Amino acid sequence: MEMGFSFFLTNILLGVGLAMDAFSVSLANGLHEPCMKTRKVCMIAGIFALFQGVMPMIGWVCVHTIVQYFTSFEKLIPWIALALLGFIGGKMLIEGIKGEEECECRPGVGFAALMVQGVATSIDALSVGFTIAEYGFAQALIAVILIAAVTFVICLGGLFIGRKAGTKLAGKAGILGGVILILIGIEIFVTGVF
Repeated sequence: MEMGFSFFLTNILLGVGLAMDAFSVSLANGLHEPCMKTRKVCMIAGIFALFQGVMPMIGWVCVHTIVQYFTSFEKLIPWIALALLGFIGGKMLIEGIKGEEECECRPGVGFAALMVQGVATSIDALSVGFTIAEYGFAQALIAVILIAAVTFVICLGGLFIGRKAGTKLAGKAGILGGVILILIGIEIFVTGVF
């Protein structure tokens, strides 16, 4: 495939589509931690971008090497995403209901939870490896870099919007963030299974 305008446009749009779950989780994280420092905002967006870029590349590698194993794993993707996002969202929801959010500047999501969120929001991107299977290695690498860059920018937007809204919503932000994560998990599950 030639790397012209349509190649770049296609992969940017693919990145936008893939980044929507990560955007929603970023929004929830921003709601949960309205006093989040800019360094952490960049770290969260970077983690989501990394996962959204790595997963399609893993899918591409699987297509070119062990495709028969990947197709059997693909059926588990919606279940894994539902379990991971349901767990984290449930935890945020319970903390919000218990009233642990009285403090305006509460601690946010830890590194381990961010890793789980990164996997949960990007696991469906593994199947993008099938859509870019006809690309050579260099083209696949450029495609995943574009996807990661788009995800980074979109997640930054989600985090900044969430922080602003989180400051205004104060005590209810954790509940809303938890509900958002659970709904994203359900959406990934429903679209993946049905």
